[in-house]
Amino acid sequence: MAEGPFAPGHLGELTQLLPFEMVDEALTATRAVQSRLRDLPSRVVIYLILAACLFPETGYPGVWRKLTAALAGLSVAAPTASALAQARRRVGAKPLRWLFDLLRGPAPTAHCPGARWRGLLVVALDGTILTVPDTPAVLTAFTKQSGNHGGTGYPQVRLLTLVACGTRTLIDAVFGPTTSGETTYAPRLLSSLRPGMILLADRNFAAQKLVAGIAATKAEVLVRLKNGRRMPVLARYRDGSYLSALGPVRVRVIDCEITVTTTAGKHTGLYRLATTLLDHHRHPAAGLATLYHQRWEIETAYLELKSTILDGRVLRARTPDGIDQEIYALLVVYQLLRTAMADATSTRPGTDPDRAGFSIALQAARDQLILAAGVIAGTVIDLAGTIGRHVLAALLPARRLRVSPRIVKRAISKYQARGPRIDRTSYKATTGIDILAPAGP
Repeated sequence: MAEGPFAPGHLGELTQLLPFEMVDEALTATRAVQSRLRDLPSRVVIYLILAACLFPETGYPGVWRKLTAALAGLSVAAPTASALAQARRRVGAKPLRWLFDLLRGPAPTAHCPGARWRGLLVVALDGTILTVPDTPAVLTAFTKQSGNHGGTGYPQVRLLTLVACGTRTLIDAVFGPTTSGETTYAPRLLSSLRPGMILLADRNFAAQKLVAGIAATKAEVLVRLKNGRRMPVLARYRDGSYLSALGPVRVRVIDCEITVTTTAGKHTGLYRLATTLLDHHRHPAAGLATLYHQRWEIETAYLELKSTILDGRVLRARTPDGIDQEIYALLVVYQLLRTAMADATSTRPGTDPDRAGFSIALQAARDQLILAAGVIAGTVIDLAGTIGRHVLAALLPARRLRVSPRIVKRAISKYQARGPRIDRTSYKATTGIDILAPAGP
């Protein structure tokens, strides 16, 4: 452990991925180092904020007790709730943002199945909503959605991320009020795109200006279009796709019918996709239609962030600055967990990171924090670690095809729990893709 008042500053085994020196550098770079040594040094406060993301059901005094639970025999402070609040305000959000900018990015993918498609790193872009406390201070920066339960709902924050589909690690993120839409925030993420990437996005991101911005980064794009959108046919290809244009960008359009067949019946959907990959020999239409399914990895990442870590809870910060601090801390903790999982599965070449259980990694990280175990790495490098060994010991089965439509599975009120019956039966399923050639000359 660190010595003296720095002893409570740790994150259990995750500290190996976020060592003391890294946090100290973040504090120095953002000028957030304490002016004098206190019972709560700034480094300790950073770890406290991050640890709170692992225990969203616990107040900050309770999180402090978990950080110090295994420090028997050491002289540690016993700060009050107000002292912890003052310390968090003193540190601010900038060091957490600095840490996220340092840690973000795709995990190494040399042994990661599904991370690349024909040499291109597969990434996805999408947005989600986080709920924040309904306080006068928060309402100065964030608003409630109009018509949301008659104005009685919580204020909300819009979060957009760029996710590496193979490992579900975060490449970049941006957030702000819901008064701005996803296509307004999306251009702020384009600087993180690189040649050698292919970006998957849904229909909301098929705006001409945004697609042109993505193409300008030299990254490729595969975006879904609305089925009724009229696209000019400039040339036809033998695989059924055709050359068209989205504003100034030349694209290939693929119209396809995807059918999922089980013993219970069939489900068919029509998809219209546009891509900047114009060579139908190197990138056939059927392969691109299959690839587009990887976009759902970002939806799973949001499930892990909002349901597994937060358990559906409202964020705890009660000021706009506190919300910035908490969201960046949440993104840092998510990235640390995902990195630990990717490191663990990389020790078994050919193991798909999809089979690593996020809940298992989260619970193991919580246990290691309470035990203050594995804080400092040993002389022998162990990529898996205790967290990784828990993950590898309970790998999930290969992912099944999703055959049920998206529906709300938990009603807002137990007195209004009506809706379609949820079929939880596991079916063996097959997928069929038919490319639909456009009509006309």
